[in-house]
Amino acid sequence: MGTLNQSPIKSLISKIIQDLKVTIHDTINIFPSHETEKQSMFLSNIDQVLNFNVETVHFFVANPRFPLQIVEEKLKSALSEALVVYDFLAGRLKLNLESQRFELDCNGAGAQFVVGKSEFELGEIGDLVYPNPGFKQLVQKSYDDLAIHDRPLCIIQLTSFRCGGFAIGVATNHAISDGISVKTFLENLASLAADKPLATTPCNDRHLLAARSPPQIQFDHPELLKIPTGIDFPSPTVFDTPEGELDFKIFKLTSNDIAHLKQKAKDEPFSTNAKITGFNVVAAHVWRCKALSYGTDYDPERVSTVLYAVDIRSRLGLPPSYAGNAVLSAYASARCKEIEEGPLSKLVEMVTEGTKRMTGEYAQSVIDWGEVNKGFPNGEFLISSWWRLGFADVEYPWGKPRYSCPVVYHRKDIILLFPDIVGESNNEVNVLVALPRKEMEKFEDLFHKFLA
Repeated sequence: MGTLNQSPIKSLISKIIQDLKVTIHDTINIFPSHETEKQSMFLSNIDQVLNFNVETVHFFVANPRFPLQIVEEKLKSALSEALVVYDFLAGRLKLNLESQRFELDCNGAGAQFVVGKSEFELGEIGDLVYPNPGFKQLVQKSYDDLAIHDRPLCIIQLTSFRCGGFAIGVATNHAISDGISVKTFLENLASLAADKPLATTPCNDRHLLAARSPPQIQFDHPELLKIPTGIDFPSPTVFDTPEGELDFKIFKLTSNDIAHLKQKAKDEPFSTNAKITGFNVVAAHVWRCKALSYGTDYDPERVSTVLYAVDIRSRLGLPPSYAGNAVLSAYASARCKEIEEGPLSKLVEMVTEGTKRMTGEYAQSVIDWGEVNKGFPNGEFLISSWWRLGFADVEYPWGKPRYSCPVVYHRKDIILLFPDIVGESNNEVNVLVALPRKEMEKFEDLFHKFLA
């Protein structure tokens, strides 16, 4: 049960092409197709702590009806139209010196569009599911050498392959949107590229997630770490581990594996509070393996905390089209002894309780906490799920992506869940783990032990 690419990263890399030999042929600014109002846009306390880029790549097979030149023109035109309703994507991030808060300067400075070409065919670059470091060449990174108020917030790169296939790389600043709102943006981009109206009109009113005045922190928030006054937020890059110090492995859970975990939880004594879903059983299984493989010496009394994202739109009565960040970190905590000896159903119950804890009142308390304190989510690790975001379900004029994935960096504090290649599975999930070699050996043994 459960399949695994057995080779460590060095062996795996030998089977894929890391240097995709991409040449950049053109870089242009795309401006809104109609004049937009120049304004400053409020950013919520959730947005404030997410000032870093998120990069995704979407692969497409060749479509004879849509040669690359047509795809390029349609994408440029669609992006220009989209920037009218997504005016903040054509703006820049700026720091308000008086309030010491980031704001969006909707100044019409433009998004960026990059055109590149790879020397390879799409079928030659290896398994698209594997987090190939070469995928970084398919997304134009923001310009770190520029002042923050000069960096584009949205960059789209179209890279063609010799076979006629292509990749669309999307880089956006996380401060402006979460995964759900990025998917809505891509659906709108695809609709406009097909000469259709917007699929969904985005809700750009970020004051909907403003803190109350005065702030009302009604709960303890152990999932948040307060940063002392005078210390800046750490950049996400400070958490990155140098390449070569981590092993990467992908653990694939098949539909049968997930059904087995669900049945295992149902067969054990469990509280009616436990919601036995695919995500909950996978999260519980991964948490157990990660907690018990931590460090060099096992401490049964050590408390392990797993974080995972919860969409708060429905909890706070926000429209589904809310375009900003509306996701907070839920958590579950337990001593390693409980995690090791307790039934899977108990872990599922704790994951369920973490999600249920995130009521509208709790979410508003988190937002108010961010008004009073400076800090960020605090746990042993985060499960970042791209499993059911549905990026590969977006229908472009030239078809759906063959595969969509985030560009992955070296982070041992994040475990990624992402789907399989479109058409090969309906309910399989790939679990990407990056750990030091000794911890990876323990994680792998535990993964199979607890799946049996």
